[in-house]
Amino acid sequence: MRVHELAKELNLSSKELLEKLQTLGVEAKSHMSRLEDAGVKLVKEGLGKPAQAVKPKPEPTPVKAPEPTSPKKAEEKPKDSPAPVASREKVAALEVKPTPATAVAEPIRVQIPITVGDLAGRLRLRASELIKTLMGLRIFANVNQLLSEEIVFKVSGHLGIPIEKISEEGEEPEKAEQEVDTVKLKPRSPVVTFMGHVDHGKTSLLDAIRKTNVAGGEAGQITQHIGAYVVELPGKGQVTFLDTPGHEAFTEMRARGANVTDVVVLVVAADDGVMPQTIEAIDHARDAEVPIIVAVNKCDLPQANPQKVMMQLQKLELVPEEWGGKTIFCKVSAKTGEGIDRLLEMLLLESEVLELKANPDQLAQGAVIESRLTKGSGPVATVIIQKGTLRVGDTVIAGPYYGRVRALRNDRGKSSREAGPSCAAEVLGLNGVPQAGEILRVVKDEKGARGIAEKRLLELREREMKGAPKHLFLENLYQRIKEGTFKDLKLILKADVQGSMEALAQSLEKAISEKVRVRVIHGAIGGVNESDVMLAAASDAIIIGFHVKAEPRVEQVAEKEGVEIRFYNIIYAAVEDVKKAMEGLLEPTLQEVAEGRAEVRQVFRSSKAGTVGGGVVLKGKLIRSSKVRLIRNQTVIFDGKFESLRRFKDDVREVGEGYEFGFVLEGWSDIQEKDHLEVYRVEKGPSPTL
Repeated sequence: MRVHELAKELNLSSKELLEKLQTLGVEAKSHMSRLEDAGVKLVKEGLGKPAQAVKPKPEPTPVKAPEPTSPKKAEEKPKDSPAPVASREKVAALEVKPTPATAVAEPIRVQIPITVGDLAGRLRLRASELIKTLMGLRIFANVNQLLSEEIVFKVSGHLGIPIEKISEEGEEPEKAEQEVDTVKLKPRSPVVTFMGHVDHGKTSLLDAIRKTNVAGGEAGQITQHIGAYVVELPGKGQVTFLDTPGHEAFTEMRARGANVTDVVVLVVAADDGVMPQTIEAIDHARDAEVPIIVAVNKCDLPQANPQKVMMQLQKLELVPEEWGGKTIFCKVSAKTGEGIDRLLEMLLLESEVLELKANPDQLAQGAVIESRLTKGSGPVATVIIQKGTLRVGDTVIAGPYYGRVRALRNDRGKSSREAGPSCAAEVLGLNGVPQAGEILRVVKDEKGARGIAEKRLLELREREMKGAPKHLFLENLYQRIKEGTFKDLKLILKADVQGSMEALAQSLEKAISEKVRVRVIHGAIGGVNESDVMLAAASDAIIIGFHVKAEPRVEQVAEKEGVEIRFYNIIYAAVEDVKKAMEGLLEPTLQEVAEGRAEVRQVFRSSKAGTVGGGVVLKGKLIRSSKVRLIRNQTVIFDGKFESLRRFKDDVREVGEGYEFGFVLEGWSDIQEKDHLEVYRVEKGPSPTL
């Protein structure tokens, strides 16, 4: 309906109606502007309510307000009631209308999260008007920024416009988990991951099992990708193997919620023994609560010493069955094939003990092991099916991507029509490349899958704008304890020497609370690395470094994953912080602010100054008055101050990025080429929050 038509119906002039439309927030530029049904309803309801309010009051000259819904009744007014009186009553009725909230009978339904632009459209506002409203609420956002549920309802209350949250198209598959029908559960084959130190023969051993030559095609015969392979054992069943580039990938999948592995085979070379990555692999497998079978590889070599390996692993609480323990040891050789049959038998035996079962008849669910974009096939995801049966034609969703399964290929590249529990398959048909570790699920219809995927994509963008969601921080520990669901404080310890690490671990594990216990899930020598960060992310743990540092790249990964890293120089300080955190007494953190990093390029000896270092500033700037660390192989060997800082022959207060400089450290002379300097200041800042 146009403005002039409504004005005529209500016995108002177009000018009067335009003024009142503006008061009500209904956009109309002229008497020819077209009004939506909601706007017409708003005006008519505004006319009707005041007329009802004055009805019971006696008047000397009774004048009935015309019914707004019937123009004919308005013409049947008493003859002694002049038309201008009715017009004034209608104008007054429009003036007493307070806000649009009283006129809108039904709330506006929106899907959350929603962008500023989309919300403005739903509220019939200009985006700039909504941005101004948000600024008034101290929320600064651009037109494409996502708004959370809290902000949307805050806007609703401020504007007086009721808003109702609607669910996305389709229900989240994980929220609609099917009930487990124990009658339909059937035994499934185990999913096995090979882990261990680099070049101990993980891929060569799997290559011997598959009787193929996977390792020969790798660069330097070291695994560069994640592979999933199914091995048939005549008359005994099948085993699905995951060949990973190390425990980092295993843990990264866990960090994203994909607990795929049933059994871990720890591969240790008989001629090399236990190495640092061997210990890391053990800790990662233990934290995942996965049983470990040890494969002592390269037993065919003359220098092989399986007994030495068994003794080393015994100290790590992996005691062989033949020595009275519970850990299965298999002596094998990838080169000759020795012991491989027994290893496979032990894997099947372990799966029988674990009683692995799944329902092949339900909607399929699997974990993405790896994914890539190919020229001919588009996005391809390698998936391990965990339950149900995946079939060609199924509609699937994995993270923010969805699609219909166009084709399935097994580990040997052959097409298949379906893949059941514990099977590995390449899935074609997704509209994007999901991350490793994402859960792939079958949904009932494509429309629902699209709705879920769009919602997840919006949430992903919102998380990226806000920063990664945080894991446990010491400042939040007491709150988590009070909630009653937190039982273990998991710590990862990195130290400069073994003695310090053991002393720190023992001291921290003695910090006992009635409601929570401290558990060191991994401890090692050296700087904090990416593997430590991924284990912390998967386990909701805190990393504590003692006299060590982390490279800038590792700190960036920690920030992205939301993992807290704390560095200490005194064991007592670390223990006190943990105890205070348990009691809720931990004060705001003293934060280190990095100011600059530099590399030592040359070292000089001077009779006057002693040892003089020469270097170049890699990042930021060096400030003479700030604190400085000397770092060698990610280990802090000096923490103090500059005695002097020079540019050529001149003493300077600071040196900028890219410039060369000379320096002397206060009371320290052990400086070597390739050492790094880290300049920083300490300030009291707010505690990190979740």
